[in-house]
Amino acid sequence: MPSTETIYCYHCTRHHPRAEMRQIETKGGKRWRCIKSIEATKKSSSQRDEFGKTVTTINRAEQQARVKARLNAERLLAAG
Repeated sequence: MPSTETIYCYHCTRHHPRAEMRQIETKGGKRWRCIKSIEATKKSSSQRDEFGKTVTTINRAEQQARVKARLNAERLLAAG
């Protein structure tokens, strides 16, 4: 497989290069998870909470950008 292939991390809900991913066993079966999120579980609970808040902030910002882009595209179509 090419090194530019990306895999979805079920924990942080982002795509990462395959080299940054590990397949782990969960109750629901095997899942892909990024090394960064795996390492974060080894830290203190306050550090884990901070990591989670950071991921949430990033996800919200990306979602807001997608919504804004879609609304702008709809406005352009309606005006045209």
